[in-house]
Amino acid sequence: MTSSAERLNPLHLLAAFGTGGLLTLMVYFNGELGRYGNALFSSWAAHGTGTIAAAILLALLWRRRPAIAAGKPRAPLWAYLGGLSGGATVMLTSTAVNTPLALAGTLALGLAGQVVFSLAADRWGLFGLPRRKLSLRDAGALALIIAGSALIILFGMGGAA
Repeated sequence: MTSSAERLNPLHLLAAFGTGGLLTLMVYFNGELGRYGNALFSSWAAHGTGTIAAAILLALLWRRRPAIAAGKPRAPLWAYLGGLSGGATVMLTSTAVNTPLALAGTLALGLAGQVVFSLAADRWGLFGLPRRKLSLRDAGALALIIAGSALIILFGMGGAA
C-alpha cells in the first residue's frame, strides 16, 4: 500500500509522457542538423539555442529572483556535469539516428541504456540517491525493454528502403 503522499499524480505521468515526445522531436531535429552538418554542429546548435532561451527566461524572471532562490541549498558541483553528458548525448544520437538504427532504434537503445544506468544508480546509491535493492520486477522490466528494443531494431527495418 502506498500513502497518499506516495500516490502517482496523473499530471506527473502526463508530463513524463510529454517529455518522451519532446525527446523524440529533439533527437529527430538534432539528427537532421547532424545530417546536414555534423554531430558537433548539431550539439552546438542545440545547446546554443537552449542557452539563448534560458537567458531570455532568466531575464524575464530576474525580478522574482529572491523568491525563487529563497531557502534552496546550492547544487553540488558534480550536478553541473549534466551539460557534458547532454552534449555527448546530442552528438551520439545525431550520429546514430542517421544510421540504419533510425529514430526508433536510437530511442529504443537509449531507453534501454537509461534503464540500465538508473537501476545501477538505485542499486549503488550513485549521486546521493538512496540505495535500493533491485527486485525481480526490475529485472523483468529490463528484459522486456531489451526485447522490445531488439524487435524494433532487428525486425523494424522491413519497411526501410
